[in-house]
Amino acid sequence: MSEQSSPRRGAAGERQAKPHRRPKKDPVRMLAFEVLRAVDERDAYANLVLPPLLRKARQDESFQARDAALATELVYGTLRRQGTYDAVISACVDRPLREVDPPVLDVLSLGAHQLLGTRIPTHAAVSASVELARVVLGDGRAKFVNAVLRKIAAHDLDGWLERVAPPYEEDAEEHLAVYHSHPRWVVSALWDALGGGRAGIEDLLEADNERPEVTLVARPGRSTPEELVAAVGEDSALPGRWSPYAVRMAEGGEPGALEAVRDGRAGVQDEGSQLVAMAMAAVPVEGRDERWLDGCAGPGGKAALLGALAAQRGAFLLASEKQPHRARLVDRALHGNPGPYQVIAADGTRPPWRPGSFDRVLMDVPCSGLGALRRRPEARWRRRPQDMEGFAPLQRGLLREALSAVRVGGVVGYATCSPHLAETRVVVDDVLKGRGAGASPVSAELIDARPYMAGVPALGDGPDVQLWPHLHGTDAMYLALLRRTA
Repeated sequence: MSEQSSPRRGAAGERQAKPHRRPKKDPVRMLAFEVLRAVDERDAYANLVLPPLLRKARQDESFQARDAALATELVYGTLRRQGTYDAVISACVDRPLREVDPPVLDVLSLGAHQLLGTRIPTHAAVSASVELARVVLGDGRAKFVNAVLRKIAAHDLDGWLERVAPPYEEDAEEHLAVYHSHPRWVVSALWDALGGGRAGIEDLLEADNERPEVTLVARPGRSTPEELVAAVGEDSALPGRWSPYAVRMAEGGEPGALEAVRDGRAGVQDEGSQLVAMAMAAVPVEGRDERWLDGCAGPGGKAALLGALAAQRGAFLLASEKQPHRARLVDRALHGNPGPYQVIAADGTRPPWRPGSFDRVLMDVPCSGLGALRRRPEARWRRRPQDMEGFAPLQRGLLREALSAVRVGGVVGYATCSPHLAETRVVVDDVLKGRGAGASPVSAELIDARPYMAGVPALGDGPDVQLWPHLHGTDAMYLALLRRTA
């Protein structure tokens, strides 16, 4: 061996240490790590944090579309599978997960997703994660990350699930919770609302872990689905499954780049939300039909569709939202509406309008958001069973005020993006029967909502409607229609 190719040695013939190598920053994984830290530290939502970071990253010409796609997959895949990955990581460390520093756990979770949830080769997943750890954690903790990820790499996802999940026959809810990465209490609540056996709940939990399509709405009288299809591209656009105003962006893309979306003639809106607004506008009222109210209008998607439908009949829409910053979003969504409307910041439980002022009232109440776990996967880890107790008085109060705001013969729509029975049928039953402190029965009757979602299958026994991701491809929206009788 020549001198030039020999290892360098000191005077005593000992091998010299290799020179320190600075870790190389991987912009894709750094971006994904930043989002996970924001979700953990600030209770941020990934769908709000990720887009501006991607826009900033795209300013560098070396950051390609495939990089943005990988960063998005790393963020959402890690958040959706967090429960499963926590169980796997827990089996590979010698301490409780609560004693692992959160930034370290985020790097481990990103690595676990690359190993168990993507096609990234094992060596690349481990080396990229260790390099990320060197950048954000330092060399010492990077060695810990390396050791844990090598243990994880010993088995594929199915192999790990067999090791960390209890058999279904011994503990069905915990088995489903680990296999499908949902908190046990959420599995129990969804199963109660769905009913049926194992197949249905597994289909629902799997649907919660799928990335949803971007769905657009062409606001009537302002744009058309045909215009949106042409703008998206016929090869990339699909018609809505149920709504005549819907267009699905089958290959993803940036909806904000479309002119109709930028100027408010169209918007991004799940078909479940569109169906609720359409049903609210379609159900007949007795007598006049001139004044409509959206009592919890933020951030404005349903209000914009309702406003467009109201304009076609010459009706006035009042859109009310308690939070001023969300009221501004509603105003932006309604800007340019062809019919008369007004946006106000007001508390729906202490409203400024007089009783009996409206012919139609939609009350899409604040809720747990368990119906939108596809879009906000972090919500499943953030919510707790006791949150239902906090929402309950507000939801009942808003429904009572909605029934007070509508005239006799008018209609109220109670909607929520949750299938949890404590936020849906229990609320409606309690208000109608006068349950609760200081409450009295309300003179109203339930209307069968199913005919006003014509063509939509599997709507149950009625009279209320519960939509499901696995059955309808929508968020799990709930709608009950009530007519004021006295």
